[in-house]
Amino acid sequence: MAKKKPIAIVVHGGAGPDSDHIHENRQGYQKGIQEAVDAGYKILEEGGSAVDAVEAAVIKLENNPLFNAGRGSALNANGEVEMDAAIMRGDDQASGAVALIRNIRNPISLAKAVMLNTKYRFLGDMGALEYAKKIDIRMEPSSYFITEHQFDAFSKKREEEFTSSDRIGLDELNARMHGTVGAVALDRDGNVAAATSTGGTENKKMGRIGDSCIIGVGCYAKNSTCAISGTGDGELLIKNIVAYDISALMEYKGLSLQKACETVVLERIDPDKGDVGVIGVDREGNIALVFNSDRMHRGWKTSTKQYGVEIYQKKKK
Repeated sequence: MAKKKPIAIVVHGGAGPDSDHIHENRQGYQKGIQEAVDAGYKILEEGGSAVDAVEAAVIKLENNPLFNAGRGSALNANGEVEMDAAIMRGDDQASGAVALIRNIRNPISLAKAVMLNTKYRFLGDMGALEYAKKIDIRMEPSSYFITEHQFDAFSKKREEEFTSSDRIGLDELNARMHGTVGAVALDRDGNVAAATSTGGTENKKMGRIGDSCIIGVGCYAKNSTCAISGTGDGELLIKNIVAYDISALMEYKGLSLQKACETVVLERIDPDKGDVGVIGVDREGNIALVFNSDRMHRGWKTSTKQYGVEIYQKKKK
């Protein structure tokens, strides 16, 4: 009897500074990550594609108000929600991305539709919304996306910037709260895929686009190397082209997935500049979860019996 090929899924719910809110809702965060892992792994176990698995995992997180994507999205400076998402598959490197979208219940599904059903790779703002209406993507009223926690965070951020901008730099303020959700997967056919979705940062300038929807930055997949989903300080990930850099180190220098992730996140990026985290998988079923911040909500499950859910750095023995 032929040995089954490996399958694996890894998800993240954002990397960044610690907070009282995370401690108060720790069980809820862990449960949400677990549900995302289970949703994606079930598809892989049944022979489904890596693309469908990462979409299913991210949908779970987009529907969970604790995470900064979909329903729990941050509010921009106008008190509105603008969401970004991207998805990519590793066999032919097809991809789809959307930016600055509103009222779409699951931005990752719209990004997937762009990848599968259009000649384009990236749709934004009203064009993306018009396409979503055309293909009957599920929509919700604006009130659906605004949670009490995000409204409180928005109000506090506005107050901080109004009263303290003379003594607290905007870069420092922006680093206090950011989040993204994402997933990477390997299916039975040896294909990898990555997906990333975000609600942006609190009180961001209207029209600001972060790393999550940029292929090669917050999302990348190539069968011969890896699938990567990034999180953290968006501008820092963009500057360092993080996801592609990891793949390139594997392709051109022969580094392992783990070493490539560590090189980019822990060696090339100064932690004093901002928070960065990545999750990855290669076609052998190896996984990586690397971050330089206080925490990264993360979970994983593989056919080689690796399994877990964590928020904080593991304590060294």
